[in-house]
Amino acid sequence: MSDFLQHIINGLSLGSIYALIALGYTMVYGIMQMINFAHSDVYMVGAMGSYYLSRYFGFEKLPMGTGLILALAGSVIVTSVLALTIEKLAYRPLRRAPKLNVLITAIGVSLLLQFGGQIIFGAEPKFYPQLIGSYVVIDSPTIQLRLIDLLVLLVTMISLLILHFFISKTRQGKAMRAVSQNPHAASLLGIGVNRMITLTFVVGAALAGIASVLVSMKYPKIDPMMGSLMGLKAFVAAVLGGIGNIPGAVLGAIIMGLSEEMVVAYVSSSFRDALAFLILILILLFKPSGLLGSKFVEKV
Repeated sequence: MSDFLQHIINGLSLGSIYALIALGYTMVYGIMQMINFAHSDVYMVGAMGSYYLSRYFGFEKLPMGTGLILALAGSVIVTSVLALTIEKLAYRPLRRAPKLNVLITAIGVSLLLQFGGQIIFGAEPKFYPQLIGSYVVIDSPTIQLRLIDLLVLLVTMISLLILHFFISKTRQGKAMRAVSQNPHAASLLGIGVNRMITLTFVVGAALAGIASVLVSMKYPKIDPMMGSLMGLKAFVAAVLGGIGNIPGAVLGAIIMGLSEEMVVAYVSSSFRDALAFLILILILLFKPSGLLGSKFVEKV
């Protein structure tokens, strides 16, 4: 029983990270009906950006809370600026182009970031600075709760609450929802559709930047290809919950994290990465709209 509770904690921690990344996929799809495959590599650049900022300014030498906050802020700024640039230069010119053109462009941007990252940052792995110590908050015969897992859960919860408040209560958030429902009607009401789309990219990238720091502290080895598998799993989580549905993305991510942890614990670690593909196949076969997604009919 004690092992089971420990696996639950580990799964929730992992699922929280997936949720932050999956929200970027689902928000962009909800407003543009496209899959931003470059999102996972924006996450990678956030990790690299916070790594170099931490090394240059010595964040690991600062008090624990200060170093973590500065690393999070640095990663959010890097990912937000990068997402803003990608949206403006790569996606905006294709706003009225066929969806296949946008999809191919997204894959191209992803590859550009991956292999450009290897040229700029180097292909060899880097070890992320230790911004917090390896403290154990709770150490009992039942469970062991490490500080990093507690921080992952707390930071994710705070980020989700801020996102919920932004989307539900602010004018910008309401405008984003209006654009996602009907861009043409939103433009007639005076809402800047391009501005809202850009804001969606930036918000999603900021969440990915937060996730990149949390992952880098939890698994401190980073490299330019680190976004590929993590992005795939987060995308599967978004599809599982219902792509375009924000609560669905969080639910799918939690299920994904718990499932992965249970497979590692009770089946075999060899099947850990294969689980994402299995879940994706099952969802597409039996419930393509996802757990919380809504069905719709598209005329062709």
